[in-house]
Amino acid sequence: MAALETLQAIVLGIIQGLTEFLPISSSGHLLLVPWVLGWEPMGLTFDVIVHGGTLLAMVIYFHQDWLKMMRQMFTRMTRPGVSDSMHSLAMPLLIGTIPAAAAGIFFENFIEHQLRSPVVTAFTLGSFGLLLWSADRWGSQKRSLESLSLRDGLVIGVAQAVALVPGVSRSGVTITAALFLGMSRAESAHFSFLLGTPIIAGATAFRFYGLLQGQDMEMISTVTLLAGVLSSTISGFLCIKYFFSFLRVRTYLVFVVYRLLLAACILFLLVL
Repeated sequence: MAALETLQAIVLGIIQGLTEFLPISSSGHLLLVPWVLGWEPMGLTFDVIVHGGTLLAMVIYFHQDWLKMMRQMFTRMTRPGVSDSMHSLAMPLLIGTIPAAAAGIFFENFIEHQLRSPVVTAFTLGSFGLLLWSADRWGSQKRSLESLSLRDGLVIGVAQAVALVPGVSRSGVTITAALFLGMSRAESAHFSFLLGTPIIAGATAFRFYGLLQGQDMEMISTVTLLAGVLSSTISGFLCIKYFFSFLRVRTYLVFVVYRLLLAACILFLLVL
């Protein structure tokens, strides 16, 4: 039984690592895969813990960006006349983090108990997939990270807050918002991943605190958690690396089609 649970954690960790960065909804897949395979759901705590693995992948991959921002923010504080693009990017990231943090505090319980269902996931997969297609099709794609304003950060941050609903996709909806604001495909993904780092870090820290207090510890073993985290870290890092290569030559259309087909499959299974 323990071995089966660990295998399940590895599979879900790999799925989490891939779907966290691809615009196809990690929470939706973590909900749907156990449902389709007849597995017992591992719960929201496990979902967030394996998000910690993708958090580690993001920190490793983008560590130079974060170190550069911290160094240059320190330089800006000690030398007020200095201005640079990475320091300017820090403020939109900070502003963009606030809406999702607030939504998580006030609406997490409602979403967990009322919206974590295949029906909701099918609807959000399809509708937000069409939004992604619209943004990819009609966005100007002329703007870079350096052009982002505080208003842009807030708009993308509000979009990120909506991603608490399964099937929306945090990366998908933030990339969509960035594309509508005129950013390029690769730059939209870059900002989306940076923006997700603090919110995933906060959610993971909160859940770990709950585990230390004894919440859910009897439900999920340490080995299972470690298996999920490790598999999500490795798959997440590889996904980021090759996703950027993909975006240099391709559009987001393949992910839109995938979302629509998956939504159709879910609805078909529901009516059987």
